[in-house]
Formats: sequence, C-alpha cells, structure tokens
Amino acid sequence: MLRCPLCKGAEFQQEVGRLDSRWGLTSHRMTLLICRSCRYILHFYDKNSIFDFD
Repeated sequence: MLRCPLCKGAEFQQEVGRLDSRWGLTSHRMTLLICRSCRYILHFYDKNSIFDFD
C-alpha cells in the first residue's frame, strides 16, 4: 500500500499532469497523487516514482 512520505497518509487524489521541457520541444505526461491529509504531491512517470534511482 502506498503511503505519503511526510504524514504516512494512505488516501490520495489522482490527477494527470504534463511537464514541458524548457524550450517546449518535449512533453512528458505524469500521474500525480496528492495526499488528502497534507497535500504533498507524488510524481509518477512511466510507472516509476521520482524516488527510483535504479
């Protein structure tokens, strides 16, 4: 079960976002999970978190 790294909450609001490159040449679609307790945002891209370093 996914938990918020700040408050350990388990309820999230799911949104879809887009991140454009500095010059607008590329665009990346991301899934955003927003913690319902503290509003911390977890970013997911290609089914991996920004916390995955492998």
